[in-house]
Formats: sequence, structure tokens, C-alpha cells
Amino acid sequence: MGASKEGGSPDVESHHEGETEFNLAAEHDQLERGLKSRHIQFLALGGAIGTGLFVGSGAILADTGPAPLFMGYLTMMMVVWCVMNVLAEMVTYLPMRGITVPYFVNRYVDSSLAFAAGWNYWYAYAMLVGAEAVAAGIIIDYWNPPVNIAVWMAIVLLVMLLLNILAVSLFGEAEFWFASIKFITIMGLIILGIVIFFGGGPNQTRVRGFAYYKDPGAFNPYMADGNTGKFLAYWHAFAQAGFAFITSPELIATAAGETVAPRRNIPKAARRFIFRLAIFYGISSLLIGTMVPYDNDSLLGGSDASASPFVLGIQAVGIPVLNHIINGAVLTSAWSAGNSFLYSGSRILYSLALKGQAPAIFRRTNRTGVPYVAVLATWSIGLLAFLNVSNSGATVFQWFVNISTISGYIAWIVVLITYIRFRKAMVFQGMLDQLPFRTPLQPYASYFILGLISLLTLTNGFQHFIPSNWNVQNFLASYITIPIFLVLYLGHKAFTRTKFAIPVKNIDVITGKQEMDSMAARDQKPVAKNWVQKFWYWLA
Repeated sequence: MGASKEGGSPDVESHHEGETEFNLAAEHDQLERGLKSRHIQFLALGGAIGTGLFVGSGAILADTGPAPLFMGYLTMMMVVWCVMNVLAEMVTYLPMRGITVPYFVNRYVDSSLAFAAGWNYWYAYAMLVGAEAVAAGIIIDYWNPPVNIAVWMAIVLLVMLLLNILAVSLFGEAEFWFASIKFITIMGLIILGIVIFFGGGPNQTRVRGFAYYKDPGAFNPYMADGNTGKFLAYWHAFAQAGFAFITSPELIATAAGETVAPRRNIPKAARRFIFRLAIFYGISSLLIGTMVPYDNDSLLGGSDASASPFVLGIQAVGIPVLNHIINGAVLTSAWSAGNSFLYSGSRILYSLALKGQAPAIFRRTNRTGVPYVAVLATWSIGLLAFLNVSNSGATVFQWFVNISTISGYIAWIVVLITYIRFRKAMVFQGMLDQLPFRTPLQPYASYFILGLISLLTLTNGFQHFIPSNWNVQNFLASYITIPIFLVLYLGHKAFTRTKFAIPVKNIDVITGKQEMDSMAARDQKPVAKNWVQKFWYWLA
């Protein structure tokens, strides 16, 4: 039935398991495809717009200045564009129900790499739960509450746990409304930022424009003086910007199996995702640098870290009450993101257990079908947020940022390797022209971005190698994920004794294709009857 049938290596045999997985999924293929293009775009954008932009951008601004902040986000969007494209190509070709990134890794590269990738995703999600809890604590601290911050973080974590265990039926609806708050908030902040830019705030007597680019300056030289310090500021901003986008491209890939007309809607969602992300992040990161100077002590990383840069900008121009409203909206964003990460992490762990790659206890579900043991295990990692009690919120938040960001970079490295192998197999089989969705600059863009992310992963914590800045905790937070991933990969490889990678001629690009082609053939593209419907179909 395809190249994967040749030979009898363990790698090829593992694909029979993949075929079984497809056949089981295919039985219900059409029953649960209820997500439309706008839904999956909403999921991915909701995952990308959150704490990284609302809070983490303040730390980058304080460290590097407004120009590196803006350039760092723009460069990172180029990386995300490539990762999104390659994922969209693979899942549009085989948009099978229940697919995940590790499924494609197992099918196109190697079972050991898929095993390590699965645990890496769980690890990243679990750490992100802790990051959001710490971020919530920092946001609440803006109001100087009389109660210890540990109490508020405990409440945030308990609400996440309860919603994931007791009210999972409301999860999607709750995330829809909280994602709506995110979008309304960010659009309002962009408009407000433009007003402040042109001097429209109550306390503004003149047009501000790019005044903060002149004083205190566009660059805050990082770890060195002169042009070297400016370049290091940009590179640090670029590396830290990844935190805002971690796992967001994968959300569209994961949703592919539950998407209506996936071969039509996944490419549409992928193309529009990066365009809308550029608007939100490009404009927002530019405006942040015009709203707050990088030497403001209340920015994350300053001596009095207590607020989002947006909130500080509103406070500075004297708009009453709005700073508290926006701070509340940012708080719901942190809670919502943590809730989503707990859900995603628990399902990853549950999936690993079903495949025999995690202890069987994580398969246990309650009466409503919730994998409560997996939820509890993922949530328990988030309890590391209480490190905030004995350390500053900015320090603990940065630990979580570094740990989860490196996990995300490793995940993207695996995605790009998987795509390169997939494309080689399609070329070998003479099937490249059968890809229903092809993106520009491939495979060259994948090779370039693969090298760039690999370099970024290795240099993410470059500042810790400077003797005057050496810190064991920060160094471990920046690099501990790399040996963990290697231990998982090499340990599984030693245990299973499989080859380094599936030979290109044995990679299975056939199984499931006929069924997906048949499904696509049944898809009837809606025809607009008037200009209102035409606009709606374009928007959706």
C-alpha cells in the first residue's frame, strides 16, 4: 500500500500501529467535525495573545528598550509563519481525527523522537500553568492587596483545577468568552495607544510620538556597551519573544481532526493567522515602546515590578479607572491561558498513557470522562508557582518563561525536522504535486528556520555565561530542558533499539490519503448569494 510496507524493520512495524490508530479514528471521522475556520483561528490567536504580550513584553522592554522589543517580535513572527506553514501542509494532507504533532513525528521520523516530543509538550504545558499563576500574582499585586500573594495564586490555581475536573463541559464556552475579552482588550489598547501616541491623554500637553525612543532611548544596551550591546539587546528580545507564541501554531494542527472541510479551512486559517498576528503583535509592540519608557521601575524586571506596560501607559497619561479595568482584563487573560494549558497538558499526558508511553494510571477518567489523574499531575507542576513567595515575582516568572520557551523551541525544531522528512518522502514517491496545500520558499525556509531556532535554543541564556551575571538558578532555567529532552530521546532509543530514523523509502505517506481525498471530494464550498454573505465567508 505504500513505501512503508517494504522491509521488516521495527520502524516499519511501528506504522501498523499508526494505521490502526487511523482506522479507529476513521469510524467517527464525520461525527465530531464541528470546528469552522473562524473557530480554529480563534483558538490559535487566543493561545498566542495573552501573558506574553500583556506582561512579558514589559520585561523585554525593561531589558532591551523599545526598538529591540519591536524588532524581536517581528523576527519571531517570521519563525512562527514558517512553523505554521509546515504544520498546515502536513495536516491538510492528512487531517485525520485525533492527530497530534507526535503522531506525525512517529510516522515520518522516529518513534523515539515522537516519545520525547510528547513528553516535551506535556512539560511545556505544565510549566506554562505555573507561569500563568505567577503572572496572575504579579497582576493582582498592582492593587497592593492586604492578603499575601500566595493566597491569590492558590485561588487562581484552584479555579483552574476545578474547571478542568468539575466543569469540563463548560470549558469551551468559557474559553470562547475569555478569548473574546482578550480580543476586545487588545483592540481597545491598540486604539488607545494610537490616541496616546498623538497626545490625546488627559495629562498630555503635546504629541508624544516617539519621544521615548529619544529619551531614554531606542536601545537599552544589554550586557555590553555600544553596538555590541545593541545587538545583544536585539538577540535577547528575539529569544524572549518566543514565549508569547509557544504552542500556538500547534493549536491549529491539533484542531484539524475536528474541523469542517479541513482541506479548505486549515489553509485559510493558517494564512490569516500570521496576518492577524502581525497586526496584534506588530502594532502592539511598537505602541508599547511609545507608552512607557524602558527605565520605568514598575515594568517587569524593574525594582518595583507590578504591572503590564499597557496599564502603566494608561496610568501615566491620567485616564481614570481604565488602568484598573485593563488590569482586570489582563488578569482574566492569565487565568484563561493557564486554564487552557492545564487542559492541553492533561490531554497530552492522557494520550501518552493510552499509547503505553506513560504510566497506565494516567488513563483513569471520572464519570464524565475527564482524565482526572492526568489533570492532577499536570496541575501539581504548576504548584512551583509558590516559589514566588520566597523570590520576587519577576524572577520566578522569568524562570518559567525560560523553561517553557526552550521547550517550545525544541518542539518547533522537531516539527521542522518532521516536515523535512515528510517532504523528502513525498518527493521520493513522486507525490509532491498531490499536496493540497503548498507554501512558498519550501524546503529552503524550513532549513533556514531550523538553523535559526537551533542557534536560538543554544544561545537563549547567553547572558549567564558572563562571569558578572552568573547565576545557577537562571542558568538551569535556561538550559535544563535540553538534557531532559536528550535523556528522554536517548533512553527510549536505547530501550527500543530502533534505527536512528525511518529510511525515506519506508516512510508511509499513503495510509489515510484515499479516505481524506474522498472526504475532500464530498466537501461543497458555500456559494455567496449576496455581498453580505460574501464578506462573511471571507471573514470566516
